[in-house]
This record gives sequence, C-alpha cells and structure tokens, in this order.
Amino acid sequence: MLKGRHLIDPCEFTLCELEEIFGLADSIIHSPERYSGICENKLLASLFYEPSTRTKFSFDAAMLRLGGQVLGFSDPNTSSAAKGESLKDTIITIANYVDVVVVRHPREGTAKLLSKHSPAPIINAGDGGHQHPTQTLTDLLTIRHYKNQLNNHCLAVCGDLKFGRTIHSLVLAMDRYEGVNFIFISPEELKMPSYIKESLRNPYVETNNLDAGIASADILYMSRVQRERFVSEDEYVRLKDYFILTKDKLQEAKKDMIVMHPLPRVNEIADDVDTDERAVYFQQTKFGMYVRMALIIKLLGLE
Repeated sequence: MLKGRHLIDPCEFTLCELEEIFGLADSIIHSPERYSGICENKLLASLFYEPSTRTKFSFDAAMLRLGGQVLGFSDPNTSSAAKGESLKDTIITIANYVDVVVVRHPREGTAKLLSKHSPAPIINAGDGGHQHPTQTLTDLLTIRHYKNQLNNHCLAVCGDLKFGRTIHSLVLAMDRYEGVNFIFISPEELKMPSYIKESLRNPYVETNNLDAGIASADILYMSRVQRERFVSEDEYVRLKDYFILTKDKLQEAKKDMIVMHPLPRVNEIADDVDTDERAVYFQQTKFGMYVRMALIIKLLGLE
C-alpha cells in the first residue's frame, strides 16, 4: 500500500509499487473520465521555492483533472519564508490544511526534512541537484510506453551529467532493471559523479562524443547545461552548447530509438528534430501529468 507514503527518492518504492503506479497511469490514459471526481474535496499544497513550468503545471493539472483543488505559491517571497519562518514550521502549519504537499526547493535534502514533520504525504518535486522523482516516474512511464518494458535497454544520457538531477534519478532508477547498460556522454567538466557510477550494478561507458553514443542507443536522453547550477558565468557560456542534437546526427541512430528530454531545452536539440518520429519529449510532458495523477491517487489511498 502506498497510502500515506512520502515520495522523496524513487528508489524508495519497490519495482512492484512503481508498476502499480504505471498500471494506474495506463488506466487513466485510456479512461480519464473514470477518475475525474476521485479527488473531490481534497487539497494539494504546491510549494515551489524554485522556478518551474512543467512540474508545477503538471501537478496542478493532475489535481484539477482529478476533481481536487490546489493552493500554494510559486514565489517564496510571497510566503512567510520572506519573514524568516523555518521550513519545519511552514510544513507543520500547511499540513493542517491540505491532504498532500508538493515541494520544490533549491537545497538538497529539503523534501526529506519536511517529510519528518508532515502528517500529509510529501512529494519531492526537485531538491537542488539531488533528486527529481516525479520526473523519473514520467521518464519510466514514457520508456515503458514506447519500448513496452523497462528491461534490456541501452540508455544514453547526454549533457550536464554532473548537476542534472533528472539524469541522476533516471540512471539510478533504470539500474534496478535487468539487462540495462548506460552510455554517459558529457564534456570532462560535467561528467557523471563518482558516487553514482560506483553504485551501479549494470555496465556503463563514458564518452565526450555524441555521434558515437547515438549509434548503439535505444533511448537518448538529452539535457541542458543548467545555468543556475554554475558559479562561473564564463564556465557556463563555454559549455552550454557543447552538444547539439540535429536531424543529421540522427541518421546514425536506430530507427526505433526514442529521444527524450526533461525540458526546458535551450540549444541542445535543434528544432528540426521535433518532426522526427523518434522525438517524444513533448509527449513525455503529457505522460508526466498522467503519472502524477496516478501518484496522487495512490498516496491518498483513493483507488
């Protein structure tokens, strides 16, 4: 049972529990009208201490489509945080009003801290460079949809592997499945952290050559170089356009490879890739809404 649980790290859920969520998401995709009032009289608190478009909108849309309501903030300066209120006091107060809480924060470990003080389920919507578990659920559901399973894939991740929390979460989650191997594509300065690589049980290779990485991949997961994680503006400018995926580069890829991206993109995927049937990153955003609908239902025990 997932009722009352927190989602801080996707690896805290068993593979069977994840499959429960994905199965429910499939049901919602096929029959959304069956779930349109299931969260009536339920409230979701949306606490975004960091900018977001897709994650915030998809959570809001998910709760509203389930018949529930949303309240919260997307600018901490409009909350009591601007007055110096502690996160502990904030969550204890807010949990008195709502049924489930979604939080995004620039500091690693914030969601875990809040979960220790909240009787309402906490959903981590991104904590610094650490984890982004609902993006991981989105990514897994997308792969499962297009590839029919989560085992036996070659996953190439490209771009900012040092700070990319979506990539860290996805790689650790995919490593739990059988027959998966990884290709890590990045400049030297943005390589996958050692603590991630040392924890993997499946094999990986590292390269700074995008063309070479594309050729054998079943899934290509592109990411932007994150300006907000850099201390040096010069370093960001030097690395931001290191890899650019174009339609020409896809000529070397498998015909059934899929191209994913957590978005927003900057320059790392050219617009001409959008019309390629292998580009699924905009469909990926819709899967994000469905999987968040399923997660909310499961954590509230409403199925």
